[in-house]
Amino acid sequence: MLSCQVQLPCVLSCVFVQAHEDSRESVTSLPRRDTMGSFLPDSSAYQLLAVIGQGLDHLMTVNRAQYRPTGEHVAIRRIDLESCTNDMVAYLQAELHVSKLFHHPSILPYKSVFIAENELWVITPLMAYGSARELVSTYFPDGMSELTIAYILLGILKALEYIHQMGYVHRSVKASHVLIAADGQVRMSGLRSIFSLIRHGQRAKVVHDFPQNSVKMLPWLSPEVLQQNLQGYDFRSDIYSLGITACELANGHVPFKDMPATQMLLEKLNGTVPCLLDTTTIPPEELSMKPSRSGADSGICEGPGGGGSVGGVRHSNGEPAPSSSSAHPYNRSFSPHFHAFVELCLQRDPEKRPSASALIGHPFFKQIKRRPSEALPELLRPASPIGSGESSQLQPSPSRLASLESGLSHLDVDDWDF
Repeated sequence: MLSCQVQLPCVLSCVFVQAHEDSRESVTSLPRRDTMGSFLPDSSAYQLLAVIGQGLDHLMTVNRAQYRPTGEHVAIRRIDLESCTNDMVAYLQAELHVSKLFHHPSILPYKSVFIAENELWVITPLMAYGSARELVSTYFPDGMSELTIAYILLGILKALEYIHQMGYVHRSVKASHVLIAADGQVRMSGLRSIFSLIRHGQRAKVVHDFPQNSVKMLPWLSPEVLQQNLQGYDFRSDIYSLGITACELANGHVPFKDMPATQMLLEKLNGTVPCLLDTTTIPPEELSMKPSRSGADSGICEGPGGGGSVGGVRHSNGEPAPSSSSAHPYNRSFSPHFHAFVELCLQRDPEKRPSASALIGHPFFKQIKRRPSEALPELLRPASPIGSGESSQLQPSPSRLASLESGLSHLDVDDWDF
């Protein structure tokens, strides 16, 4: 039972208490590890530190915090329930229910959920590298290396494989919903838009529901989700979003990002294909110009599969190819396997997109030779983790905390989504 430290309006209290009890009952027949209860449902057990995000129309504050009994650093989402509308309460209740059902190493776990005064507190591990989106924005503005992306995409695919097998569509796959722990563990978040294919005890073939609060998600959504027709969509819409996320990580920006919504819809429905920006997709005359991304910011290929090879040596790690114009941010060559992977994900016809399980076996991932815990901390340099790797007797160094907090203080929780 959730603990209420002071009496809330009855309706709001009962909603979350009932959500907790209902979700507990719904999974009693499934093998599971108990993620709740490992942290005390008591606000006095947590020392609130820096604010690292806000969201839900400023009704939610995300804090970095220290769990007093062990000294472990965690993230706490604090939601002002008294100011939430009924729709917001229902939205949060659904997220809480799903969080109780899902138990997978590639999905962000909820360690404790309780009500303190007029706030709902959701305790999660502190993902000390933050989101993949923030890493790109701060440290890799022209995109990450191919090997780094391979580790991140494999983590996303493992999460999606589990989510799809459970009968759900994530509907919010993007770099800001991909969090990376101090040990290199990649975990998915962003469960607020998730939707079940299970209806009346049976698995539906398609979904027709349009995601709530999806304005920020438009560049990542598949053509069939945006089209909203009788054919509906299924788990393969997440695969399309994965392809957009791959371009986001590789190019440093999101395809379609600055397009008006109507134009974006038309481009996607007409089969316009985003691509990886490198020497095989950017015309050589543009590569020979002074360093600039202005001509390639759309990240859109002129045709399926992108442009033909325009010279340069392909490198499997996505590093720049030697050339007289090596200063150009996209004077590099990604591997043919990476291009092929993205093309598969971004097929206009969802029937032609592979499942998450099939993509895990794609040749693109053969370049992974080590565990993420061994490889990612090196690949993410100069970024460094804070908080979760510290001893219970040690505080994180001021310089490391200042670096993270200055970078995150301006962000909406959409970019650091616990």
